[in-house]
Amino acid sequence: MGGVSSSIPSEQQQQQQQQQQTHTNVDSSPNSPIPSDSNSPNPKMSDSDSKTPKTLGQDKEKEKALEDSKQSAKDSDNVENKDGDEGDEDEEEEEGECGFCLFMKGGGCKDSFVAWEKCIEEAEKSKEDIVDKCAEITTALTRCMEAHADYYEPIIRAEKKAKEEVIKELENEKEKEKEKEKVEIASN
Repeated sequence: MGGVSSSIPSEQQQQQQQQQQTHTNVDSSPNSPIPSDSNSPNPKMSDSDSKTPKTLGQDKEKEKALEDSKQSAKDSDNVENKDGDEGDEDEEEEEGECGFCLFMKGGGCKDSFVAWEKCIEEAEKSKEDIVDKCAEITTALTRCMEAHADYYEPIIRAEKKAKEEVIKELENEKEKEKEKEKVEIASN
């Protein structure tokens, strides 16, 4: 193929262009009912505006689900294709970022996600509890993602599935503990 490079954009580049076009059409006026990370504040929406109250436990579960989603995205990026090649990293990733991070930054919640990433990094460096330190930022990111559900729907769906699995796992553990207690009582 004699060193001729194709000027046809890759599928990933086409998707990124479509995402950019989609997000440039979003109403970013201060009176828009949809919150975004734009520089103009939205007086109609604040972090305290919420139709359903959220508990700290829900925030912790969402934090864990987001971390699980981020880790699984990193894991899937590290999996080799069936030929045993890792592929062109330049084509798949920009500046070494995982696919999950690129996806999160491609939507309307880029600034919230970047703040969340920084909070996680700071907590890890200072060996603080991530859930406690980043609860508010995680809540803001979650609300932003829900407001931009058209884009973040796959992540929201994965988070919901992870949360359901954690709940199921906890219920199974409780059931095992109850059975263990019954056996101990019966043996006494």
